[in-house]
Amino acid sequence: MTNFINYLSAQKGQIISLLIQHIQLTVVAIVVAIIIGIPLGILVSKNEKLRKYIIGIINVFQAIPSMALLGLLVPVLGIGSKPAIMMVVLYSLLPIVKNTTTGILGIDKNIIESATGIGLTSKQILYKIQLPLALPIIMAGIRISAVTAVGLMTLAAFIGAGGLGYLVFSGVQTVNNIMILAGAIPACILALTVDYIFSRVEKAVMSKYSSQKSSNEKRKSTHTGLKVCTAIVVVVILVSSIVPSFGQKDTIVVGSKDYTEGLILGNMYADLLEEYTDYNIERKLNMGTTVLWSSIVSGEVDMCADYTGTILMNIMKEEATGDANEVYNRVKDHLDKEYGIKVLDPIGFNNTYTLAMDSEVAKKYNIETYSDLIKHSEGLVFSPTLAFQNREDGLPGLQKYYNMKFKEIKSMDGALRYQALKRGDAQVIDAFSTDGLLKKFNLKVLEDDKEFFPPYYAVPLVREDLIAKYPETEEVLNKLSGVINEEEMIELNYKVDEEGQTPEKVAHDYLVEKNLIKD
Repeated sequence: MTNFINYLSAQKGQIISLLIQHIQLTVVAIVVAIIIGIPLGILVSKNEKLRKYIIGIINVFQAIPSMALLGLLVPVLGIGSKPAIMMVVLYSLLPIVKNTTTGILGIDKNIIESATGIGLTSKQILYKIQLPLALPIIMAGIRISAVTAVGLMTLAAFIGAGGLGYLVFSGVQTVNNIMILAGAIPACILALTVDYIFSRVEKAVMSKYSSQKSSNEKRKSTHTGLKVCTAIVVVVILVSSIVPSFGQKDTIVVGSKDYTEGLILGNMYADLLEEYTDYNIERKLNMGTTVLWSSIVSGEVDMCADYTGTILMNIMKEEATGDANEVYNRVKDHLDKEYGIKVLDPIGFNNTYTLAMDSEVAKKYNIETYSDLIKHSEGLVFSPTLAFQNREDGLPGLQKYYNMKFKEIKSMDGALRYQALKRGDAQVIDAFSTDGLLKKFNLKVLEDDKEFFPPYYAVPLVREDLIAKYPETEEVLNKLSGVINEEEMIELNYKVDEEGQTPEKVAHDYLVEKNLIKD
């Protein structure tokens, strides 16, 4: 608790700034959604033919995963606030449009006929009767959209738009729970505040146009809902407890990180275990760094691949050196003593951090090394990942070590920074030395001429209780040790990132090619 308070005190300026950004982005998105959604709801309520098409299109947007929708909008709108706002607007339209339509169509037809009979025009009926009577339902839709918008807007950090998501995702990537809480708690408070504000507005509207349900009917409805929910929970618990597991083989759980290389390595180890053992192999792949580490420590995952530099800097909180063997031995001893996790032999490649530029831009400024970059960095935009911007072995340390300053820093996540580089929105990015996207975009990888970055050799981590129970697994997992070099790993990542092959296929084909498993 003390550490959290100290962090808030030290970073209050940044937190307040990000909170203001978050509020601004959310307010704009909600206002735009209301401006578009209510007229659209009125339109589809009046036109039955258009209704199914417009509602259908809005439903499609709602069904697209938020990160996928964000990724689709970036090539069109670029990076920054525009795609983030548009994503939230598209997600917010469904409750507003549907509630507006439902509210208007749900009005008693006798009321509309009476209004027509006394000579009111369709426009007068809309503004004087339909909208006032439908307002409570419309407000409920707006309230749902507003609260949802606060949470969705955290994704803005992935594309350099700022907001509280910056702290959340930075904390996740750097295994920093304090940073996660510093972003999540203000976002939660903001969501509750928005919900309270709209609830008061909704209550004011409802007091004027109260529901015709009696209090007894409301109470009965509530009790029925509680009974149904309780029944569902009981059924789920009973079913999960009585499902038989007789005859099931012992299970080994293989985990992986949530990017291409992690998925490839996870599938390789799973394939090897399936080939050489008779155990049931469960793949829990595509996990965030923090979740994966917590899972192997708790025993939910039995083995995974990780990197020596990552463990040394983020888990052990120690300074790294350029000596690969020293780093490996320090990591191996620490995990064995502190966590009961065994570090097996290195896989063979070093996936260290590096800096990359568009080849033409690097040629224009004659930049080959980090020292060359220093001469021009104050006029260039740097787009690192969120993790790189906050890790001591990332941008903070790099700037101190090389005395490197940039014109602007626009942090974002994943492959989006590569797109920013090719679009000209940025001139320098961080990268991993085995990224397949380096080959895809034909980037210039700069030389770390003063050897700032520590070695990040890939190694398999295995729980010692697994090896004690199944001793043969150690030999099986070490079959991959010393096999993959940097060039091969780049090619494997490229096959997934550019050629569109699945990590499962790439992993399987490589093992077959190396005669480690049968086709």
